[in-house]
Amino acid sequence: MKTVKSAASVGRPREFDPAEALDKALKIFWQKGYEGTSLTDLTESMGINRPSLYAAFGNKEALFRKALDRYAETAGAMTRAALAEPTARGVVEQLLRKTAEGLGNPSNPRGCLAVQAALACGEEADPVKKELIARRCASEKAVRDRLERAKAEGDLPASSDPGALAGFIAAVQQGMSVKASSGASGEELKAIAEVALQAWPV
Repeated sequence: MKTVKSAASVGRPREFDPAEALDKALKIFWQKGYEGTSLTDLTESMGINRPSLYAAFGNKEALFRKALDRYAETAGAMTRAALAEPTARGVVEQLLRKTAEGLGNPSNPRGCLAVQAALACGEEADPVKKELIARRCASEKAVRDRLERAKAEGDLPASSDPGALAGFIAAVQQGMSVKASSGASGEELKAIAEVALQAWPV
């Protein structure tokens, strides 16, 4: 594994794995949100000092963006797999059921990092909030584009509105995230997904 040498607080050289440190930072951000996470939280969880953090990752905002990219590797892979389903119904089933499964995984912090962090952002963290919103919008657009293709192929009724349907899916996913952060179980989240699927046009 690639390691980075850093100076410990007493001046003694120390090595750490940037990927492992980033995973630890991601977990803290996920648990506490962007503004709720302090530099002390980060350095203690990552096992490095502040100079090492700045040298390897930049400031707190830069580290958070890198953590978001790390988070998106998993969430993005789930979305891409769902969008590759041959039918619009299959796309939606995969998106909602996998969202419920991920949010209900007891090994993960509660809720969705991208949703929770944006809800907690104040004015000082506005750039971070805008970044989170932009990422969610990009995900919703990808779903809308896939549903527009489904409509053009006759897989959705001609009267359907791909934009509204994509917005509905995003609202359900984000709602499940809020429910999960409030303690909803995996089974409760799966039930929400199934109810939402009953409203699907075909």
